[in-house]
Amino acid sequence: MHSVFMSRAGVPARAARSGPAVFVALLLLLSRGASAGADGLTLDQALALASSVSASAKAARASVAASEHAAARADQLPDPTLKLGIDNLPVTGPDRFRPTADFMTMRRIGIEQQWVSRGKRQARTELARRSVEAVEAIHLDKLAAIRVETGKAWMTVLHKQRALALTRSIAREMESELAALQAAHRGAKASASDVLQARAELLLGGDDVEAAEQDLETALLQLRRWTRTDAMAVSNEAPKLDTALSRSAMPDLDRMHPAVLNARRSVDLADADAGAAIQESRPDWSFEAGFAQRGAQFSNMVSFGVSIPLSIHRSQRQDREIAEKAALGTRARLEYEEALLETRSSVEARLGQLDSLKRRIARLEKELLPTAARQVEIALAGYRGGTGTLSAVFKARRAALERRLQVNALELEAAMIWAELELRLIPQDMASTGRAGQ
Repeated sequence: MHSVFMSRAGVPARAARSGPAVFVALLLLLSRGASAGADGLTLDQALALASSVSASAKAARASVAASEHAAARADQLPDPTLKLGIDNLPVTGPDRFRPTADFMTMRRIGIEQQWVSRGKRQARTELARRSVEAVEAIHLDKLAAIRVETGKAWMTVLHKQRALALTRSIAREMESELAALQAAHRGAKASASDVLQARAELLLGGDDVEAAEQDLETALLQLRRWTRTDAMAVSNEAPKLDTALSRSAMPDLDRMHPAVLNARRSVDLADADAGAAIQESRPDWSFEAGFAQRGAQFSNMVSFGVSIPLSIHRSQRQDREIAEKAALGTRARLEYEEALLETRSSVEARLGQLDSLKRRIARLEKELLPTAARQVEIALAGYRGGTGTLSAVFKARRAALERRLQVNALELEAAMIWAELELRLIPQDMASTGRAGQ
């Protein structure tokens, strides 16, 4: 009955009989150190893979590149127009269709250039630049969503691995002790009833293992969906659940949080659009110069001129467009205020949830797990003293396992909230080197 079974972590099974502190240490070791090893996919690797292979991220990056090309040509003048023609060509009489016979017939070549004012070109450049920034903000928002979902999938795999390691270790402990009990039964030192009850508890433990294996496989499928890999495990090195967000960091949401940044840049884009509308309301002049060649007996001529569009019904066209852009700017500001308020509220709520979960986890690890270990110790003492049964020991072990799984579930819940907070933020390298930090 005192046979030694080596668990996956290399810890003897009878270590659980040495006292509550040792049993708690065993549970923590199994849940945090023996599930995946150092060769599994790390969180940083998963995030990098998901960001690089995601089709939506690639599409967003292509949109940014397209906007940059559009911005590069925003301040250019329109291409000049080459003008060719024949003026005053006779179509009747003896000189019909003769371009050199009549003194009024001229073969003409000229060029026309539309002149866009410097103020208008500057406004167009500003609008294009703000468009690039707005598209970039959309890209960052999509990238953040990918990072969050990948982080959640990774965290889920991690804690499902830990749950499976715990469940398997307890099941193997029970299997080893049942084998010892069966040997004792064959020596007439244990009752058949005790063996059957212990075997029933062992079957429940086996069912727990199968359920945990299925949960892990489901979590791995979700992780593979984001990373496009055949990952079979993740590294057991979980990140500290610390986040750059805090109540003191709320003023920096424009720079740190992509949803707020997106709303802020929508305001900038609307303002630039309104400024461009004011400039566009001023007509562009077109300048033209030409050379006209006549017959050899007549003088050649040059001509030049300017075309000025006339703003007819300005109040019904240009002024209304300016008013439209101003109204869109007002809408963008209101949406920004709403996004900022909603994000602040959401962040504060999640920060509170994360702090609460951390306190609960610390309290349960300090108080609940030692209590469960003590219950196992009491059941073992009764069994060794002949006043208890191995079935009672198994039940105590299952209860201790359920307590550890309860803590593991709380750790996963805290990790999900952490992912929503931390991985939603703009990565530091983008915030410091790209336009996101401006």
